[in-house]
Amino acid sequence: MPRIHPLQPDEATPEVQAAFDQHVADYPGSRITNMKATLGRSLLSFQVYMQWYPLYEQVKAILGNRLAYLYAHSISEGSNCPLCTTFFRRIIIDNGEQPEALQLTAHEQLLLDFGSEMAQHKGEVADELYDRVSVHYTDEQLVVLVAFAGQMIATNVFNNVLHVDIDEYLYPYLPITPQPATR
Repeated sequence: MPRIHPLQPDEATPEVQAAFDQHVADYPGSRITNMKATLGRSLLSFQVYMQWYPLYEQVKAILGNRLAYLYAHSISEGSNCPLCTTFFRRIIIDNGEQPEALQLTAHEQLLLDFGSEMAQHKGEVADELYDRVSVHYTDEQLVVLVAFAGQMIATNVFNNVLHVDIDEYLYPYLPITPQPATR
């Protein structure tokens, strides 16, 4: 159960509704999710968190679409964020892969380990891992990748602290957990 309920459509101020409408217009295919409707309780918070989108576009320009969403998934999984992990599971599955059976190159696995480690260890990354990642990217690219990880972690924290409900459209993408055997 959410700690703060998402805004209902009749609760949004005209300014917040305009920001919602602009967001959907700027990012075709996007929607006002439970997280975004919760952020809508503070217009500035909504605006700040929606900067995730242009930053993600930069990550895609560096990594390509597939590795960008896998990177975001690794960060969300490392943060133990059910909502964001399920969001990226949907993208992985809709692109024809199974999150539990990804075929990764050594470089892809390295980058996913980097994202996951940032999330799991509050931004602490072992020198050995950082050094292995840094040979593949420019300083500018590393700044974008780390900044995006920070934005992704902030999103994960928001959802985890406020217990934001997973949106119904994501239900089919939830991981299936085996049921315990009955005696």
